[in-house]
Amino acid sequence: MKKLKILLLLTAFMLFGLVLTNELMSFQARHYIYDTTEAIPKNKVGLILGAGKYTQSGHINSYYQFRLDAAVELYKAGKIEFILISGDNGRTTYDEPTTFKTDLIARGIPENKIFLDYAGFRTLDSVVRSKEIFGQDSITIISQQFHNERAIYLAKNYGINAIAYNAKDSYNHQRSKTRFREYFARAKASIDVICNVEPKFLGKKIEIK
Repeated sequence: MKKLKILLLLTAFMLFGLVLTNELMSFQARHYIYDTTEAIPKNKVGLILGAGKYTQSGHINSYYQFRLDAAVELYKAGKIEFILISGDNGRTTYDEPTTFKTDLIARGIPENKIFLDYAGFRTLDSVVRSKEIFGQDSITIISQQFHNERAIYLAKNYGINAIAYNAKDSYNHQRSKTRFREYFARAKASIDVICNVEPKFLGKKIEIK
């Protein structure tokens, strides 16, 4: 019985920590996230956080589509000059940055205004590499609000003056699963900050100009 009580207390403590971490990140990001192009300040570079274009069922991933739309909105509103796409390219058959680039060009974004980061394996990598590899101390992050809040937290703790533009959210059947995973992703982000974790890869600097 004593072991059961200890287990229940530990479980309750862990759940409390997850909820608290989630709420603190949302609270800390509230002044740095924007929903309209009219309100958001201008930055040189907008950073799209990667996503796969298709779901497992073969349909267009709405998270991908809405991030693409948001990047086009910012560029055409004159709120960013360049677009940096950071995503996973860990398999020969999966290339998030290039897929985004192809669709951005089809939407009228000039190719010379697009830069690709093929080593954005997770949010921390994408955010930190925007500074360490692409030289951006200030950046506009582009993703859904729940993701932007975590990215802002990481950026601020790694010395990056970041703001974020909220792409339209997805309300498909995967939304609840995504939100559940976000609790653990935020906990991991806080641990990474405490441990000063670096990106998986760094490498040669690339100048955006």
